[in-house]
Amino acid sequence: MKTIKNLGRGFSKRVVLLLSGIILAFAMPQMASAHCDSYDGPVIKDAMVALEQQNVELVLKWVEPKYEGVITDKFNQTLRLLGSNEEVNEVVRAHFLETLVRLHREGEGASFTGLKPMGSMTPMVGMADNSLEVNNIDVVADKVASHLVEVLKERFAKAFELSKTKDNSVEQGRAYVEAYVEYTHTMEALEHILHGSMHH
Repeated sequence: MKTIKNLGRGFSKRVVLLLSGIILAFAMPQMASAHCDSYDGPVIKDAMVALEQQNVELVLKWVEPKYEGVITDKFNQTLRLLGSNEEVNEVVRAHFLETLVRLHREGEGASFTGLKPMGSMTPMVGMADNSLEVNNIDVVADKVASHLVEVLKERFAKAFELSKTKDNSVEQGRAYVEAYVEYTHTMEALEHILHGSMHH
């Protein structure tokens, strides 16, 4: 049976990319929630287009049905208040955006800590958004696959090497336990992503 030591050679690129795709599919809800409060995130982008086109339906998908009335009322109020004073408009728009994002996050069971500036999202989340825009998962999958293999091999190698001296002393035993926990917890995290709940 092949060990993790041979993971890089034993898995074909197709299998590794498939694993990466599965991980991304299960992780996407969490990734989306991680940047939905950013000005360059999808929620606020849709909201700005909705205000420009005066079409509230473009943002209703981001909230649960029970919040549709609240968002629609706030949207219409925002349109009425927008005028020629850009400073006032910024405040009015921000109030609507805060309400929209707060209710979106409430639907996810997440707290709202305020709107975040552009550039707040992590590079990986940015890559995920871009992959959807260009309809190409290859770049993200390659990066995830490469990093995943590297992390697993490094943590396995460390735990395996320290296992050779784990009974020599308490200190060496603790060093092994730390490496063992790090390695096995990584595997548990992967198992949770692959077989756990897809709830936000």
